[in-house]
Amino acid sequence: MNMKLFWLLTLLLLAAGTFAEAQPTTKIPRIARLSPLSASADAPIFAAFRQGLRDHGWVEGQNIAIVHRFAEGKFDKLPELAAELVRLKVDIIISGSTPGAVAAKNATSTIPIVMVTTGDPVGTGLVSSLARPGGNLTGVTALGQELSGKRLELLKEAIPGATRVAVLSNPANPDTSFSVKGVEVAAQALGMQLRVIEVRDATGFDGAFRAITGERTQALMVLTDPMFVTHRRSIVELAGKSRLPAMYPISEFADAGGLMFYGASLPDMYRRSATYVDKILKGAKPADLPVEQPTKFELIINLKTAKEIGVTISPNVLERADKVIK
Repeated sequence: MNMKLFWLLTLLLLAAGTFAEAQPTTKIPRIARLSPLSASADAPIFAAFRQGLRDHGWVEGQNIAIVHRFAEGKFDKLPELAAELVRLKVDIIISGSTPGAVAAKNATSTIPIVMVTTGDPVGTGLVSSLARPGGNLTGVTALGQELSGKRLELLKEAIPGATRVAVLSNPANPDTSFSVKGVEVAAQALGMQLRVIEVRDATGFDGAFRAITGERTQALMVLTDPMFVTHRRSIVELAGKSRLPAMYPISEFADAGGLMFYGASLPDMYRRSATYVDKILKGAKPADLPVEQPTKFELIINLKTAKEIGVTISPNVLERADKVIK
């Protein structure tokens, strides 16, 4: 080979290598999912979030990465999981439930946090107001207090003879006090008697239902709580054995055999939360993004369960159902 040609090729290769080394590595944003649920329980609703990301041009594994941490329905695990995500220096934290949002906010004041399904973000101190959240947190709220009252109204309308209602609650959840207040206001207007039953972990379900049936309760309301969602099949089974008509806070309860569900559509809320991620990744600050309220609500009735426990759902309620399970 001609020596001049050899040295020319060598110089070109060296220059190309130097140029390649000088090129900046494109950083792929990392989104963290802090879930109060298990991986299996979280998967269906988080699929809606992924679809929302794709709608905005973000595809996992291509131009965005997602890391997950699951609390398995145990609130005490959330603070350490949140701290772990902060140490990973993720770009945004997506947090479902009020306990998860509180844990994330306590862990960082700089990483943007997008909350989903929180009950009362103003009352729990997560944001200053819905219009001007302030700080590093914004997202979509589930209107816990308002929906709790509406659920009791629907339960009374569906089962007109029910006057004594048990309310299954977890006092460790910051949202519980607001939800209970919403139920109490509705119960007073409807002339119903309430008995709030507290359960802090799964070992308390059997005792709770013994107390409920021992007082000749005529219906049951289950408040929103990640631990309840995680153990929804146990709750639905115990309600069925007790032949209690029950209203549940998450549609998955009805799918598991629960009698009734009314509330905001979780898939819709998670799809909408992807809009916040898109805006933040493009430079928006959480403090400037108003918190959104639900726009899509669902009423699901499980007629198969109604037949099994021997209750008849009021036709006026049945005809308003968005989905009937037969």
